[in-house]
Order: sequence, then C-alpha cells, then structure tokens
Amino acid sequence: MSLVKHYWLALVGLAFFISGCSEQNSLYTLQIEGRTMGTYYQIKLAEPKANLPNGEALQTKIDAVLQQVNQEMSTYISDSELSRFNQHSANNAISISDNLALVLEASLQLSEDSKGAFDVTVGPLVNLWGFGPEGRPEQRPTEQALALTKAKIGYQHLSLSSGKLSKDLPELYVDLSAIAKGHGVDRVADLLEAEGLHNYMVDIGGELRLKGHNDKGAGWRIAVEKPSAEQRAVQKIIEPGDNGLATSGDYRNYFEQDGVRYSHTINPNTGMPIANHIVSVSVITPTSMMADAYATAFTVMGVEQAMRFAENKQLAVYIIEKQGDEFVEHISSAFVPFVVQ
Repeated sequence: MSLVKHYWLALVGLAFFISGCSEQNSLYTLQIEGRTMGTYYQIKLAEPKANLPNGEALQTKIDAVLQQVNQEMSTYISDSELSRFNQHSANNAISISDNLALVLEASLQLSEDSKGAFDVTVGPLVNLWGFGPEGRPEQRPTEQALALTKAKIGYQHLSLSSGKLSKDLPELYVDLSAIAKGHGVDRVADLLEAEGLHNYMVDIGGELRLKGHNDKGAGWRIAVEKPSAEQRAVQKIIEPGDNGLATSGDYRNYFEQDGVRYSHTINPNTGMPIANHIVSVSVITPTSMMADAYATAFTVMGVEQAMRFAENKQLAVYIIEKQGDEFVEHISSAFVPFVVQ
C-alpha cells in the first residue's frame, strides 16, 4: 500500500486451500486464500457452479504468479531482480524484466508528478526512523544522521531507458513496497481473465482489484474502515466497479517520544515523518498498482495538495483527516459516484 513500509517476504508456502460455496440466484462463490509478501491474499470468484474452476489447480497458478512477482521485486530475496540491482554499485545500466520496468516507469512518473512525495528510494529514511526491518531506534535520529541518510536517496538518481536501469548514486536502494503489492494484485487479475473468469475480487493485504459481480449478482461492495486504533468499525461503504482500490492508513503504526507522535509514513522531501493529520486515504483507479502508489503519495502530500492534485487529474480519492477528536472527510468529485448511499 505505501511507503508506510510493508515487509516483503518470499511466498511462505501454500496455505491450506479453502473453498466455500454459497448459493444465491444460482451463483456460487469459490474462495481461495494463501500467503504472500508477508501478508494474506484472498480471491473470490462468483460464477454458476458449472463454470467454477478447480480451486486447487487455480491456486497453484496464482501462487506461481505471486512467486514470480516476489522474485522480480522483493527486497527480502537476495537474488531477486531488485536485490541484484540494489547490490550493484556501479553506474552502468542493467537489463531488467518487462514487469519490473513497468513498475519502475510508473514509480518514476508519479515521483515527478507528485514532486517527490512518492519516492521508491526512501527506504533508508524509513529504516532510520525505525519503521523498517532494523527496528525502532531508542532516540529520535540526529540532524546529522538525517542529513547523511537523505544524501543516499532520491528518485532523480535512477534512470530507466529501453528496459535498462541505472543509478548515479552507488548506495541508492530501491524499495517497491508502495506499489508492487498492487502490481501483484493486477497480475493475479490478469491470470483470472486469461482463465476466462470475469467476476472476481482479488485482495492482497488490503489492496484490491474487482470485476463484475458477487454471488448475489450485484457489484462488489467494500467497507472503508473507520481510522481508529481503539475499535474496528465501518466508516463508509463503496462500490468501486471494475477497478482497483487501495487504502493507506496512518493510525496504527507510529511511535511517541517526549510527547511527539512520529508517523510511519516518511516525507522523502523533508526526511521527516508526516505531520499533516491525514489518517486514511482511499484511491480508486483502473489498476490496483496505481491506486496503491497514489494512496501513499496523497498521504505524504497533505489534504490541500492531495485534493487539488486529485481534482486536476480527475482521480477518485477519499481522505479522512483527524481534527482534534473528530474525523473530517474529504471526497473528490470523481469518488462520489462510488459511495453507497
């Protein structure tokens, strides 16, 4: 979902196959669940019983697709494509796969469009503030440590041309956690389409792609969670249609020191955790990949800049901001049609 730091792990093996069929209007649901990228995945298919595929065979194909995504883009697999690039300290260009190039091209374009609010090289700052695998520091980073770490990041140091990737900063480290999980969702959706399945919900750790209808013959409906660490409740119900959906939240992953709350979302431009009172951003776009990336960018931007950007680009964006003890909603004009009244 975001530079909020998703922990990327290799596929951790086949979780047991779960199939549930519930009859409504002669439609059945086939549900497949597993683990990938350090989180869960869940796929629901709604079809007449005769059209449902063999669940176990389909899950094998799904796991193969997700394993390939990991092998291309995980920073936790030492010989993944991305890890090999990160370990490469020279400035000569390296040929990369079409899939990795697709994700990096989208990342670099959004970095430009968002004026650096989205930056896939921000990982060292995330680690410095203790939201990466190295754990939380006992003290707030010093100004010197911040300056030294900021000197190691910057999407401007990446160059992608004709399927070849290079960097002009030897220590540059790329982490695609803010976009690749959404890309994985899209890859699974592509697989389902190729299998002739057109009524589905693909969910990887909260990043979604939806198509067609559920087993009631109606569009898929999704609950946006109330951004509260104290309770689990529904803030709003939406029906995203045939689109991708991502939500970035900032209300459960933070730490406090000396009365100051430090968010897990880092602003690449300042090197500091964000302090703009955004607690949740939901984005609907045709692909889960871009919804995933935009949700992070808008979280960093802040309400005013994010909503201006959304209206200019006609993007469907729903932001929840905490003002004192109240939650204030900001909804772009393109998001309104998706809200279930």
